[in-house]
Order: sequence, then C-alpha cells, then structure tokens
Amino acid sequence: MDINLWNPGPGLPVGMALLTAFLLGMVHGATPDEHTWPITFSYAIGGYSSRRGLLAGLTFSLAFTVQRALASELAYFALYRWFAMEAVNHVIFLVVGLVMWLAGRYLARGRLLHLGAHGRGADLQDPRPWMPAVHGFIAGWGVGAFAMILYTVLAPAMPSAAWAWLPGALFGLGTTVVQALAGGLFGWFMARRRFPPEVVRSIALVTAARTLGWGGVAFFVFGLLGLVFPAIEDWHVDTGLHVHNLAHLDLDFVLLMLVVVGIGITTLVSQWRYWSRRGPPH
Repeated sequence: MDINLWNPGPGLPVGMALLTAFLLGMVHGATPDEHTWPITFSYAIGGYSSRRGLLAGLTFSLAFTVQRALASELAYFALYRWFAMEAVNHVIFLVVGLVMWLAGRYLARGRLLHLGAHGRGADLQDPRPWMPAVHGFIAGWGVGAFAMILYTVLAPAMPSAAWAWLPGALFGLGTTVVQALAGGLFGWFMARRRFPPEVVRSIALVTAARTLGWGGVAFFVFGLLGLVFPAIEDWHVDTGLHVHNLAHLDLDFVLLMLVVVGIGITTLVSQWRYWSRRGPPH
C-alpha cells in the first residue's frame, strides 16, 4: 500500500497509520506553519548557541508532542469536534499571541515598547528553559489540515483506546525531529557571527524579544479578525502543490511571513548592520 500524505483514506492498517503520522509530522515541521516556526525561531535565536537553539526546538516540540498525543486520544472518542471548531482556532491565536507578548516583555525586562533601534545585552534577560514548552503545548491546540487528518483518519484507525494516543505522539515526534534541527541551525547561525559574545547575546535577545512581543500582537490581532470577520478564512491563493501548508497561501501564511520575516529576520538584519557599523562595545 502506497503512503498517501495528501489525503490518506480511512481504514488504514495500524502500522501504515502510525508511519503516516510520523511522516506527516516531519512534513508539518518542515513546511511554513504559523503554529511552530515563529516560536521556534524566536527561542532558538534567543538561545544564541547551537546547543541552546537545539534545546529550545526540542523543548517546544516535545510539549507539542504531548498535546498532540492527548488530542489524538480525545479524537478516538470523537471529542475533537469540541476543539476543532474554527472559532476555537481563533481563540488559540488570541492565547498564543498573549503568551508571546508576555514572553517578549520578559526578555525586554518589561520595556518592549521602549526597545529602540538597538538594544544592549545588560538591558535584556535570557528566556527561561520552560518557556518554549508552555508555548508548544498551547500552540498545539491550533487546528489545520495536518491536525484534521490526525483526528479524523489516523486516530480512529487504532484498534483500541489504549493505542489512540500513538498517532498524535508519532506526529509530534516527526515534527520534533525537524524543529529541533531547525532550532540548532538557528542557534548555530547566531554563534557563528563574528562578534564578541556580548554583542551576539544582544543581537539574539533583541531579535527574540521583538519577534515574540510584536509577533504576539500580530497573532492577537489576527485572532480577533477571525472571530469578528469569520469570512476572511475563505481567502486563499492556490499554488497547485499537493503538500499541506504549501497547497495554498492564506491569512495564516501571511501571519507567518509577517512575524518571522517582517519582524524577526528584519530585526536580525538591522541589529547585525548596526553592530557591524558601530564595532565592538567599549
């Protein structure tokens, strides 16, 4: 039987359903996803080393895995209908946005609005190790095409409730493999910059604080828009690709690009240029 990651049908054998879950998780981790990439990017950059970046990606994704295992178990009993509604997804955006904003304020020591064109390491504080885990568990409740396949096809394919958590766990572990590697690469990128350690820390934490803080505002606004104007969810541009998260570009993709590229990458580049012109601190 061929593996179908685009539209797997019902009645899959247990082994095939579990393999499909793991591979779908890897695709989920590798493709543009608003529930994972903004947060992984923020905490991995904020770790400013490959080890810390890897740990941030791993911590986020393992908490995400716990959530998906729990949701998979609930889906076996057809309870996913309670948390897969579109309105609930918008509420998750509100909660994720609020938690991101609070995390950004924490990194900026409560002065996010006054974080000017550049920052100084002494004015910032490192993220706590548990913060990506909190984000991972909350963000995991967001529902998209991958989650619906997990809840409506793969979890019901399990022979009993004792197995029902496995598709969600394997999906999460597939995502973990990719997101942990991505986190390590982000951290490695920061560690390889030819600046003194205190400058690398400053660049990393300013970037992380702004991405989390202002990204959180963007998440909150998009969540409100979805609740007030639900019809905007119908807007999308088809790409013709049979890969979830790439099949069409929608407002979730716009949000992802706004946070990661518009805020995160832009801040990283501006910080890099500032310190390149200014030279090492005296």
